Amino acid sequence: MRSFRVRYTAWLFALLLSPAIGQSETVYHVKVHTIDTQSGMIDPGISAFFERVIKEAETSEAAAIVFDIDTFGGRVDAATLIRDIIVDTELLTIAFINKRAISAGALISLACDQIVMTSGATIGAVTPVEGGSGDKASDKVVSVMRAEMRSTAERTGRDPKIAEAMVDERVDIPGLSAEAGRPATLTTEQALHYQVADETANTLFEVLRIYDLTDAEIVEIELNWAERVVRLVTHPIITSLLLAVAMFGLIAEVRTPGWGLGGTLALLALALFFGSHLIVRLAEWEELLLFALGAGLLVVEIVAIPGFGVVGLAGIVIMAASLVLTQLGDFEFWSIEEISAVVVRLALSAIGAVVLSLALLRALPRFAAFNRLILKSETRASEGYVSAPTQSDEFLIDQEGVTLTDLRPVGVGVFDGRRLNIIAEGEFIEQQRPVKIIEARGNRVVVRPL
Repeated sequence: MRSFRVRYTAWLFALLLSPAIGQSETVYHVKVHTIDTQSGMIDPGISAFFERVIKEAETSEAAAIVFDIDTFGGRVDAATLIRDIIVDTELLTIAFINKRAISAGALISLACDQIVMTSGATIGAVTPVEGGSGDKASDKVVSVMRAEMRSTAERTGRDPKIAEAMVDERVDIPGLSAEAGRPATLTTEQALHYQVADETANTLFEVLRIYDLTDAEIVEIELNWAERVVRLVTHPIITSLLLAVAMFGLIAEVRTPGWGLGGTLALLALALFFGSHLIVRLAEWEELLLFALGAGLLVVEIVAIPGFGVVGLAGIVIMAASLVLTQLGDFEFWSIEEISAVVVRLALSAIGAVVLSLALLRALPRFAAFNRLILKSETRASEGYVSAPTQSDEFLIDQEGVTLTDLRPVGVGVFDGRRLNIIAEGEFIEQQRPVKIIEARGNRVVVRPL
């Protein structure tokens, strides 16, 4: 009996402990390769991917995350966002530089706890450049990037001066750079010598062996469909097309009565534009509220204020400013060239929307489906259809009365106890204003304020 109890107790403990014994460590493997068009270039769309990877790894309590890096870089603001995501995690992060980590790739690598490089690999050349010309960015942008690299190196225990030398060629490290006047780019041997890199390995298995993770389960992480869509929508060309579609939809909606296809198309394009930029943190809610304010001013100008003046113009300017700010990213990395490029893209979108509107207005009547929406039958006078008489109602001229409604320019007035549909003479007239009829012909009764 006692033997049975001992065996039963041992079996129970084995059953309780089996999940813990059988549970193996996991390592998340993330490829960031230039030749892989899914995640090679560092752009705002990929920041959401990095955020998801780290959250999943933290939830599963992974042993480490290995970022397999082979990239020539990309946008600086996107790299700083990814850098913040990496340094904020408590997990072990390993940058496996598989050939090169240039520009933004170097900042991401420095943010990791460990850096492992293959033989013949390089890291460095982080000097920010203007997107359009490829020239070196302004001193302000260079200074910001230099501070980012320095603070990142300090946080991960690396030489901050070497990190600065990767950005600014004026930082001199004796014996480091073979060519004077160029930002530092380190080979594997140099990176190991200056303690920028911690180890060297040529395969992922060798990397895992260095950190005693050869028995760990490798979880390969790739971009999902939503991240691919966001990355596509935030591309400058697609962004310009979305804005052109939105402007075209607004133009079409203004030219047609009621709510129709144009307004729906504009809302969909704007939702894709602002939604994607909010996801990748290029935009904040302030930009969206700013756009809503501009749209509200424009609506007030159209509905409540006669003519088109300061309020409508202010609404258009505010809306344009919101669209520009949404595409600029962090304030620290603004430059005249980048602002000019965004403004030019916005202007091209507006021109494209106008040209598309004119072309469609000329082309749509040729399609049978569109012609079904147009009344083409005639009501001829010979068949007994006649309009209202057009004789002059001279007895109404010079009569005085009071407006019952605002004239914008059409409204209603009372003259000698008779309600008439009246038209203001070239200006807005508020209600309960004394007026006089100056012209009367058929249904057209024109009044002038007294």
